[in-house]
Amino acid sequence: MAVDQLTTRTPDTSERAARHLWMHFSSLGKMVDSPPPTVVRGSGAYLWDETGHRVLDGLSSLFAVQVGHGRDDIVRAASAQAEQLAYFPVWGYANQPAVELAERLAEHTPGDLNRVFFTSGGGEAVESAWKLAKQYFKLVGKPLKHKVISRAVAYHGTPHGALSITGVPGMKQDFEPLVPGALRAPNTNLYRASEHADDPEAFGRWAANRIEEVILSEGPQTVAAVVLEPVQNSGGCLTPPPGYLARVREICDRHDVLLVADEVICAFGRHGTMFASSKFGVTPDIITCAKGMTSGYVPMGAMIVSDRISEPFMEPGVTFLHGYTFGGHPVAAAAALANLDVMEAEGLFQHVRDHESAFQATLERLRDLPVVGDVRGDGYFWAIELVKDQESKETFDSAEREHLVRGVLPRALWDAGLYCRPDDRGDVVVQLAPPLTCGQAEFDEMEQILRGVLSDEVVSRI
Repeated sequence: MAVDQLTTRTPDTSERAARHLWMHFSSLGKMVDSPPPTVVRGSGAYLWDETGHRVLDGLSSLFAVQVGHGRDDIVRAASAQAEQLAYFPVWGYANQPAVELAERLAEHTPGDLNRVFFTSGGGEAVESAWKLAKQYFKLVGKPLKHKVISRAVAYHGTPHGALSITGVPGMKQDFEPLVPGALRAPNTNLYRASEHADDPEAFGRWAANRIEEVILSEGPQTVAAVVLEPVQNSGGCLTPPPGYLARVREICDRHDVLLVADEVICAFGRHGTMFASSKFGVTPDIITCAKGMTSGYVPMGAMIVSDRISEPFMEPGVTFLHGYTFGGHPVAAAAALANLDVMEAEGLFQHVRDHESAFQATLERLRDLPVVGDVRGDGYFWAIELVKDQESKETFDSAEREHLVRGVLPRALWDAGLYCRPDDRGDVVVQLAPPLTCGQAEFDEMEQILRGVLSDEVVSRI
């Protein structure tokens, strides 16, 4: 169907959305005053709204659409599965797509992470990991080990347990009291480092050692897990300094603490490998993942567990009393298998490795803009931190951040033809994570649009 046909079908969709659709992480009042764009079509790396306006999907919609929009091969696989078996739970029974997908994922995990527990999404996967860690230590005779350490400003989901692990205070205050036992350590924001800012390796040791300090302060007999993203999303693509993850692994081993790699964003090619843990040379005990597993075509997530951690659950009479109605959904699993087929057939992991340096170099051009303080990231996952002053790294106050992140930037970027993510969990950043199919032409388009929007003229609106 042509774009103009689509755009004449429901010309008032945005107004209807403002009246009835409660959008996520949104202000209801603002939606009434300023109805949101309604996206009606996607093809490749591009989206169209109901007015026919085309935008480059510079965020893979929400770090998910790895292979791009409009892939008939994934749609056909999901449709064929729905015709054969649309739904049946994996509560004591199996379905063939879920079995095949679990086996295929286990082939690509680092180490012996061979047990796959499916969920509906990433937050559920993180929730599952905390519950599993608690029961694991009860089964091995260490019942006091229940606490979890995560990093400052890190986001790990919105269910109560995952939200407790999340390190963004503003996201949690309206939902307290939360689950007790969630602890915090520094993140790896080298640009804002108070220690060893001129020595990434020393900074990495310092940041990892703070995790050990928390373990020792709380008592190793009480700490069950450390949860971290290989590249931290919230705060703006905070990469692990050299030696950092290896040091965290050593600390976890020393104190019998599980290492959970939250790869909800990082997995499935975002960093040029199936799992980012492999790229960064660390073998966790548990991986949580979602998003790119199906390229967002159908909701699905997973917790992947090592043989060592799953072993006590093999004992007679032991049950993990936890599950989700739609975990292991056969249609979602079929879509995931087709998605992985596309990634392999088109060599998308290698494509990311071949082009990540060009993506970085293109974004680095923006450093000549006075408002750009830092450009950081890895693979196809990058952030641009905005500042009031490059030399002093002065950031924006709360009113300016609100106006920039939820006022000026989203609309200006969309109108200019780019969908990406302005965010202020931490300091003000613009995040970019395009489909893995993108290349230099799309990189240049992103840079040109960002250059126009981040010019003095636009930023002066604050």
